[in-house]
Order: sequence, then structure tokens, then C-alpha cells
Amino acid sequence: MKDFAQQALETARARGASYADVRVMDIRQRYLSTKNGQPAQVRESESSGLGVRVVAEGAWGFAATDDLSRASVDRTAAQAVTIARASALCQKHAVSLAPETKVVDRWLAPCRLDPFTVPVSTCLDLLLKVDAELRRVEGVTLAEAVLDFRRIEQLFVSSQGSEIYQVKTQTGAGFVATSFLGNEIQRRSYPNSFGGQYQTKGYELVEELDLVGQAPRIAEEAVALHRAAQCPSGVKDIILGSGQLGLQIHESIGHPIELDRVLGSEANYAGMSFLTLEKLGQLQYASPIVNVVADATPAHGPGLGTFAYDDEGVPAQCTPIIEDGLFVGYLTSRETAAAIGQPRSSGAMRAEAWNRIPLIRMTNVSLLPGQGTLEELIASTDDGIHMETNRSWSIDDRRYNFQFGTEIGWEIKNGKVTRMLKNPTYAGITTEFWNACDAICGPEAWTLWGTPNCGKGQPPQTMGTGHGASPARFRKVQVGVAYKD
Repeated sequence: MKDFAQQALETARARGASYADVRVMDIRQRYLSTKNGQPAQVRESESSGLGVRVVAEGAWGFAATDDLSRASVDRTAAQAVTIARASALCQKHAVSLAPETKVVDRWLAPCRLDPFTVPVSTCLDLLLKVDAELRRVEGVTLAEAVLDFRRIEQLFVSSQGSEIYQVKTQTGAGFVATSFLGNEIQRRSYPNSFGGQYQTKGYELVEELDLVGQAPRIAEEAVALHRAAQCPSGVKDIILGSGQLGLQIHESIGHPIELDRVLGSEANYAGMSFLTLEKLGQLQYASPIVNVVADATPAHGPGLGTFAYDDEGVPAQCTPIIEDGLFVGYLTSRETAAAIGQPRSSGAMRAEAWNRIPLIRMTNVSLLPGQGTLEELIASTDDGIHMETNRSWSIDDRRYNFQFGTEIGWEIKNGKVTRMLKNPTYAGITTEFWNACDAICGPEAWTLWGTPNCGKGQPPQTMGTGHGASPARFRKVQVGVAYKD
């Protein structure tokens, strides 16, 4: 890896690059799934290559190759410089980068049990046991289970002298029970929707989740939803479960704080942002109990946004985003930090693979815990709905107006859960919603969730992000029903 990277770096500098960095990556993935008692997918892939990013004549250029011969590496580095010079012809402003020091380091993410050493037959046996438990419950018509493993090995070198080697293992696991009855479809997912739970861990995550043990409860809830009452419409207090709150954070805080969206240099997939520059340090984003950080440091936990250094060689950081309800921080790169006069990047540049240019991406954007248990929060709620597990979402291209649907809800009356509700939804305006937050559960209820499928960029890049949250209550929210009988 080092020889390829240094060769590309030398060629880029020889061709006139004022700055250059090179990422050499090897990515291995194994994905297994079952459906109704049969293996559905069993696939394994590996991708290796090199990406060269340069600044020449004040503009960016990028090129990549999976041919790691000397001639190909030279051509790729030279092509990156040629592209930069072509970009300079229409560049409005020359690239300026916030300063960063030289780093020579290596980091291996903790991984107790390498998932690629677990036989495929063992993985399929586990998934089929989960499947059998789900279909044992009468009324479950579709049972699906997934295991997803990824190993990312990367070497980063730059013309500033940095040389950073990192290895991450990521694991995902989950299942879904779906019940069809008449014209109605109900489903329950565990431990979360859209693939389950994902973390920067090894196979130990699968063992921690107790998939087989949780399957009967989830299957029974999926079937019971057909008999449940429709979610009432109106203005009510709501309690969002930790998993649902993770997606709420992702869509209504994570995306709008990406500074490239604010500055208008990125609008693909999720639009731009309502968090324009004059709001920094001025906007009361949320109620005073709300504190949010973007924390990539390993100390925050094994999130999909955890690393030691980003793809510009900037060390992982904990960046305050909301402090006591006040909006105080963006996710930045070296270029965007310099553009708004900040002394340093927040370390949020990441690329999906060796053949994609780094973009500002969410790290672990997390709501810090408050106090108390979920049971205590329910007991202090007079008239509300507890909603869990995302089913659908919609948010505008400035990340301001939204509607979310969840898989299940429970009605709360006078501090007690009275009945199950189906098809619940809630809607709001981002700042009004977060200012309505009046209670957040404590650390014992806090979970760092993984979102493996965040899309951004053109050509598109899919990245994993992390979102920590405890259940929280929001007052006087518009609620309704997503699908009527």
C-alpha cells in the first residue's frame, strides 16, 4: 500500500500539484440474508484501489484506479492534476485549506471476533433459526433476517507528510416480521428498521443482540398490530423511542449541519440547509435541555461514524452542535472551515470507497442523555403516545418541514400505557419540534445506533453514520395515522 501511495504522491507533485493526498483502500464485504425458511442472498466481494486528490492552480482534481501497476498509478496521479487544471478554468475562488499538522499513526478499531472467521454455514444457521421463530407465530407471512459484515483497510498519505493507516470492522444484524391481512400490511423490525443495528464491531455484536430470543416478541407484535386501534389524530405529547429518535436526529439535525449544503456546493440527495451562516451562535435550535455533539472519537462508542482520522488526515473530534438548545457548530472540511474563517476542520470528510472523492459526512451525531428512565417518563405523561421504530419519513430539501411514521405506538393515559396503536405518524417544523423537547431519559437508556445507508453526492456515495439517543418527550406535536383502514 505504501509504495503505491508514495508513487502517486510523487507523480502528482512532479506534475505541479500544490497539495496532494492519496488513499489506498481494500474493502471486503459479506452479506447474508434469509427469507421464509430459505437463503435469499449469500454474497462476498472485495474491492481494492487508489484515489488521488490534488489542488493545482487553485482547483481540485480527483482520479482513481483499481490497476495498481506502476504505469497506471502514474497515469492516475497525472490525470488528477489535469482535471484540477481544467477545473481552474471555471473556478470562482481558489481553494484555501485550514491548516493541519503532519500525522504518522496507525489505528485498528476494536474487534473481538472477526466476522470473516465465522463460517458461512454458522451464519446461515443462525438466520434460519430466527426465521423459524418468526414463522412459528401464526399470522406472520414474511420472515426476513440479515447479517452484513464489512472490513475497511486504508492508508492515507499527503504532501504534508502525513501517513495514516486505519482498519475498521463493521457488523450489522437484524430481522423483520411482516404480516399481511386483507388490505393491510404490518411489520415489526428488530433491533431497528432498515437492516437492524450496525456498529464498528466484530461478530460480538450479533451475539449481544440475541436475535433468536427476541424473535417471538417481535413476531407477536407484528400480528397484534392488525387488531390494534388506529393512532388518533390531533395534538398530543409524544415519546420517541431511542431508535426512532436516531433517525429524527439524522434528518433534522445531521443533514442541515453539513456545511457544504449550507454554502451551496452540495445539494444532491437531501437538498441544502436552512442553517445559514448568520444562525451560528444565534439560533435557539432546541429547548435548553437539548445538547447534541458530532463525535467521531472512539471514546464516544463503536458507531459507524467512529474513526481515528478522517479522509483528509484530520484527527477525530467531538464537535458541539447544540449547547443548551443553542446552535453552535457545523460539520466541516478543511476547505469549508477556511471559507467561514474557522481555524480548523471538524474532521468530517469521508469517502465511501477508493474511487470516490471525500465529502462532508455525519460522524456520530448524538443527543446527550438526560435523567431518568423510560418508565418514569411514561409515568409523568398525562396524555400521549410512545412511538418506536421508523417506518417512513419525509422532509423538505432545506430539512425544515417533516413527517415521520413509525411501526408501532402505545397510548399513554394518566401515566399508564393503555393500548397498542397502529400506523402512527407525527409531523412538525424542525426548530419548533426540538424546542418542544422537555425530557430526555438518562444514560442507562442511551443507545448508539448505526445508519448504514446514508446517501449523498453525485456520483452517489452510501456511508454509515452513528446516532446516539435516549428516549425523549416532545410536547404538543401533531400526530395522526399514516394508513387508514
